[in-house]
Amino acid sequence: MEKRAPEGGRRPPAQAFDVPLDAHLHTELSPDSAVPLELYAAQAAERGVREIAITDHLDFSPDAPAYAYADYGRREREVRAAAERWVGKVTIRFGVELTYESRHEDAIRQHLRTHSYDYALGTVHDMSDGPYGRSRVESFVAGKTLAEAVAPYFAEVAAAIRSGLFDTIGHLDMIKRYLIKWWPAADYAAIPEMYEPLLVALVESDTALEVNASGLRHPTGETYPAPWVVARFRELGGQRVTVGSDSHLPHCFAFGLEEACEIVAAAGFDRLTLQRAVERGDLVLPERFHRA
Repeated sequence: MEKRAPEGGRRPPAQAFDVPLDAHLHTELSPDSAVPLELYAAQAAERGVREIAITDHLDFSPDAPAYAYADYGRREREVRAAAERWVGKVTIRFGVELTYESRHEDAIRQHLRTHSYDYALGTVHDMSDGPYGRSRVESFVAGKTLAEAVAPYFAEVAAAIRSGLFDTIGHLDMIKRYLIKWWPAADYAAIPEMYEPLLVALVESDTALEVNASGLRHPTGETYPAPWVVARFRELGGQRVTVGSDSHLPHCFAFGLEEACEIVAAAGFDRLTLQRAVERGDLVLPERFHRA
């Protein structure tokens, strides 16, 4: 696993202490993780992370890994039981990461209508038969500008936001990871016009923006999205933001959340959020993030 090198003497990203929330965690109930929920809860208690959201994957394409990996009943039972065991020590929320594809929007909507979660996180990945699959991406990007290459991904993100289905949109521009071979993350600052409609849609729909710290573990070397995007979201009137490590491994719990919270604070936010309809005062960023 690659980590960002220190810059200007700054310590490299690591697992954080004393942050209000890690809102993006995968357990053994995701096909790409083998972490017991209890291990996350124990680390949260040890590190002073007061609240965690378990957001195991749920896919809607039959050929996708999390299409029928763990049924709702099992996921709910295990997370709710853990929440009871850790009451008074760590608050554990029953969440879900739903892979959004516009062709499956009706199925996603029906699932959320008939199943209850504390937190619904919507994300876009390398679509099962889309242009970013490993066997297709090289031919897809050939001859294209960066703006042209990201357009299908950003169109799906825009549709996910407009759907109104999710509390939060996660890793808004993880496309950076799929295209890193051709364009470094820094190049995305040259296409702000591609981000603007997404950020406006987030503001207009009162959907939260996730600052996903997993990019600090990836060759991209920056969060999804980058600090300038979070700052622009705030300038446009964004009110709701959250942070998540997107952990799939024990040592990735709360990884990079110090940096994610710094980005949030620098953009002008003083607290994090979780559920769309719930205004809370207990996810305020610690004082150290507000020092000049």
